[in-house]
Amino acid sequence: MKLIGNRSIKRAKKAFRCLPLNKKFYSAAKAKGLTAENVFLKRCQYQVNGLKWFNNSTSVEAAFRWLITIGVLRREVDGQGLTSKIRLTPLGREILSATPELPEQKAGFLEQISNFFDRKWPLR
Repeated sequence: MKLIGNRSIKRAKKAFRCLPLNKKFYSAAKAKGLTAENVFLKRCQYQVNGLKWFNNSTSVEAAFRWLITIGVLRREVDGQGLTSKIRLTPLGREILSATPELPEQKAGFLEQISNFFDRKWPLR
């Protein structure tokens, strides 16, 4: 974690709080590969209470791409190359082991707005 900048860690923590994915999702992503379709269909298992769920599996995939961009998730690889499944990265594991309650925390309004702009214009 010492090689990763504070800004990257802060952005990852904000994403954990802004997305409606709970601790069970991240535990499952650590243990096995998950697809967007599987996550979308298991709403009752992976949703943080009180947060709006995804509209379809495509929106789950968009959340996956964001978490991949910031280094929390990675694509699973098999003998044929990249797959549609995702796994938790070492950065994601490190953050969650330090603060396991992070996915269950709700982001405030300003943090949600900041996360929105981070996703739309990631280089700012």
